[in-house]
Amino acid sequence: MRYNLAQLLKEPIGSSREYQLDESFTGPERFAEDACGPVNFVRTHRGVLARATLQVHSTLVCSRCLGDYGHFSNLSIEEEFFPTVSVQTGQAQLVPVEADDNSLIDRNHVLDLADVIREYVVTDMPMKPLCSRECMGLCQWCGADLNLKGCDCHDSPEDGRWWALSGLMKHGCSTK
Repeated sequence: MRYNLAQLLKEPIGSSREYQLDESFTGPERFAEDACGPVNFVRTHRGVLARATLQVHSTLVCSRCLGDYGHFSNLSIEEEFFPTVSVQTGQAQLVPVEADDNSLIDRNHVLDLADVIREYVVTDMPMKPLCSRECMGLCQWCGADLNLKGCDCHDSPEDGRWWALSGLMKHGCSTK
């Protein structure tokens, strides 16, 4: 996801380049399994505008059963990137105040889209990931996955603090 934009930065405003992104992600900092789609770079008066329409496949962990499941996202990315060094003179350039570290083109005129794509993927993830709406989760007592099998646990905990009140229920006492 690294693009050398030196030639594009030499061209007039409005010039563009189109690439096909097709990346698989590995390693401990993996934020998705893979991403693919067209990426278009357009020369602006301050730098380069990147537009991408990506299909991203991620593996999430269900918040109920803790099982892995696939999640697909369609992302529309539009970000402007700013060069840190002039391609003509090699001198350092002033970067706009609104620019953050992820919106900079490095001194070799290479743009790495990985962090920007990561931000969009994380923003698109559900706050409470569920493998399905019908997910029954884990038994709160024994930890069994209730989607796979039932468990033999009690419906309510055996808590000694409630013993006196549960005795009333066993003897048929009513609070009416």
